[in-house]
Amino acid sequence: MPYRALRKTLGPSPLDTAAQKRDQDILRIVEDAVNHREVRLAFQPVVQAQHQTQVAFYEGLIRVTDPTGRIIPAGQFIESIEERESGRILDCLALEHGLRVLAQNPGIRLAINLSARSIGYPKWRKVLERGTSRDPSVAQRLILEITEASAMLVPELVVQAMRDLQRQGISFALDDFGAGYTALRYLREFQFDILKIDGQFIRGIATDPDNQVLTRAILAIAQQFDMFTVAEFVESAPDAHMLGDLGVDFLQGYYFGAPSVDPPWRPITPTRVVH
Repeated sequence: MPYRALRKTLGPSPLDTAAQKRDQDILRIVEDAVNHREVRLAFQPVVQAQHQTQVAFYEGLIRVTDPTGRIIPAGQFIESIEERESGRILDCLALEHGLRVLAQNPGIRLAINLSARSIGYPKWRKVLERGTSRDPSVAQRLILEITEASAMLVPELVVQAMRDLQRQGISFALDDFGAGYTALRYLREFQFDILKIDGQFIRGIATDPDNQVLTRAILAIAQQFDMFTVAEFVESAPDAHMLGDLGVDFLQGYYFGAPSVDPPWRPITPTRVVH
């Protein structure tokens, strides 16, 4: 009997059942945490490729904590929560925290992640309007990051919302470019300000001729559409040097600093990180 047919006959294994229960438990904990606003931002620097001790902006990554105060890895729940109401609330909380940080620190720029599903969510728009109306400079220092996969779910909505918000001075970054699929006609219509190159093209790029060619192609696309570029997952000095030579504008990764819940508002010195 084929393996799949046998599994169907026997039903789920104890391991499958345990994994499903674990996932359900994590999702329940996450939703409870979101409802009780038990979240915080972790900040990771994005540096200038040609002046790697100079921070261009920070990315604020939302972190959810369990009842003991430990951070729950986003990979364990982000896909499940994405389609739920709690996913929209999580985006609201991330934006709320980010806007507060910008208001309190007039010398920095901050990127906040956003699901395309939330960009038309009334509560999210109210949070944005409330935060930017108090201080117009906040909008000019805010970057909203949308992943390539998320943007393609509702491209027409994203295009219209971007045009409206860019008029207020808000910038948009297309995250994880190359990880999914973007129709080129939408890439032209989106008019993102920043293109973030997915880490699969960046790790080990100093010794990978194929990824060097692919990154050059992505840089040509970004230049054509007048977008700044960020290389994600930069983890070594040779990779950082290569990316600077290729013409990437900004670099982000553990080589320059891990995400930290303690605000690192200061110039940084790159340190070698081994993974």
